[in-house]
Amino acid sequence: MLDILQIIVGLTLLYYGGNFLVTGSVRLAHLLKISLFLIGSTIIAFGTSTPELAVSLLAAMNGTSELAMGNIIGSNVANICLVLGLTALICTISIQPDRLKRESPTFILASISIIILAWDQEISRYEGIFMVSLLGLYLWRSFSYKEDFSQIPDEDTTLFEGKGLIFHILLIVSGLVLVIGGAKLLVQGGVGIAIKLGVSEWFIGITIVAIGTSLPEIVSSLIAAKRGYGEMVIGNIFGSNIFNILMVLGLTATTNPLNIKEPIQPDLIIATLITWLLVAMISYGNYSLGKQNGIILLLVYFLYIGMKGTGNL
Repeated sequence: MLDILQIIVGLTLLYYGGNFLVTGSVRLAHLLKISLFLIGSTIIAFGTSTPELAVSLLAAMNGTSELAMGNIIGSNVANICLVLGLTALICTISIQPDRLKRESPTFILASISIIILAWDQEISRYEGIFMVSLLGLYLWRSFSYKEDFSQIPDEDTTLFEGKGLIFHILLIVSGLVLVIGGAKLLVQGGVGIAIKLGVSEWFIGITIVAIGTSLPEIVSSLIAAKRGYGEMVIGNIFGSNIFNILMVLGLTATTNPLNIKEPIQPDLIIATLITWLLVAMISYGNYSLGKQNGIILLLVYFLYIGMKGTGNL
């Protein structure tokens, strides 16, 4: 009974948290006269990357560098294939050509940087500091660019209309807390039921837990896409992956240098190729992702998970 209650409460928190997060973000974009892509790639991306930061820091402090690195790579693959795949399957999301051309090089370079720095299976404290410095450069570049405010779409809801800047910042924070808390409750409830049904821990790990850790991104992306804020969705994924590499990995290595004993080169290459695949899909798909793209991304994700789970990768 408790497990079912956790699932119900978790879903409720996810729904309201996602709405608060998207509404607060759109209002903040209007108040500050910045693009939805920028809000998604910085503020929302930072918020949705905090669970990965906590997991990686704790893993590194406990001497499990493999878990810290696996968390980052797995999260980045899930962000692209699972989150964008599910979102594109339900509704088409698009981005302006000029914005993709401006933002995709940073997105790709971040994925290449992790290959260069982690190829020897070690990330030193100095390399961690270097990555955090690159994050600062990324944020400075993002906020220094002059946006065309006329391109921000009108809001489709009167929820919390007429409130000030501080209120909407608090609304975003509240939304993030609710979606992260809701995801945790949903996972706990789902795992509890699965264990009682005799489902294996491995299957629980690659399904309920893996999807559960991506629920904040999935929920916020679905709500934003349904409201027509496709650039916020793509911005969130671009930004989340950049934050995972430069902030999460950078701060983790700065605090506790990583020494990874398991071979990670195949995963590094696959994660980078998936990044290239996403940019190519958008570029050659009229700067949008539709149902066919969503199906391809989901197939890639489950193929990757399947190969990892069976030991073929």
